[in-house]
Amino acid sequence: MDKVSIARNPRARHDYHLLETWEAGLVLTGTEVKSLRARKASLGEAYAHVRRGEVWLEGMTISHYAAGSYNNPPPARSRKLLLHKKEIRRLIGGTTQQGLTLIPLEVYFKDGLAKVAIALARAKRQHDKREDLKRRDAEREMARAVRKRG
Repeated sequence: MDKVSIARNPRARHDYHLLETWEAGLVLTGTEVKSLRARKASLGEAYAHVRRGEVWLEGMTISHYAAGSYNNPPPARSRKLLLHKKEIRRLIGGTTQQGLTLIPLEVYFKDGLAKVAIALARAKRQHDKREDLKRRDAEREMARAVRKRG
């Protein structure tokens, strides 16, 4: 159960309320896997959606593999996610609700296979983000006070 993180979406937890998460496989070419092993990926603008009963990942950038020559696919192409039909049906039900979207959280290798963690999420409003920041600051202050006392 070896898990090696490749790329994370740093804004996901800040911009969205994460309701439910799934682990999905990725359909990749050989040179894309080699670029991922070299940690040349970005999830900054990535999102997922359901199209014709399949889940697709858009906007994830995997840089060209230097030794790949003509085998390199475009860096930001659509990539199919591998999920069970039951999970896809659940995602379809979730995304048809107003305001819910699929956000990739992290790309990683698990037992040698490329996986992506995706979440069904609702966008946070500005005041929600402010409240989260205030709560985290308060927790940090309490932890400091406890450390000083102990």
